[in-house]
Amino acid sequence: MDYLKFKRLLLKRQDEIKNSLLQLNQAGQTVELDQAMMGRLSRMDAMQGQEMAKASKQRAELELKKIDAALTRIDNNEYGYCVKCDEQISEKRLEFDPTALFCIDCAN
Repeated sequence: MDYLKFKRLLLKRQDEIKNSLLQLNQAGQTVELDQAMMGRLSRMDAMQGQEMAKASKQRAELELKKIDAALTRIDNNEYGYCVKCDEQISEKRLEFDPTALFCIDCAN
């Protein structure tokens, strides 16, 4: 298995997520409650957008943690093995999800 290939994939995805988080932080800024500046519906839309940005940020942060864990497993020569049965995870599964912890059998 080409561990360097997976490390590059993970590092690339990590950079993409970090860039995305910068944008999400801006989108999640506090909504101005001044009625004179915007109407009730516009404010509600802005608040909904803020909540969606928060949820996206939480998902991105969770994915970053999974990527960090996968990179640690690569550094410790534990990458690509199922944490439940200790069998090797198929390369195709890792290509689909490089942060996978389980082989296909244990994932089911």
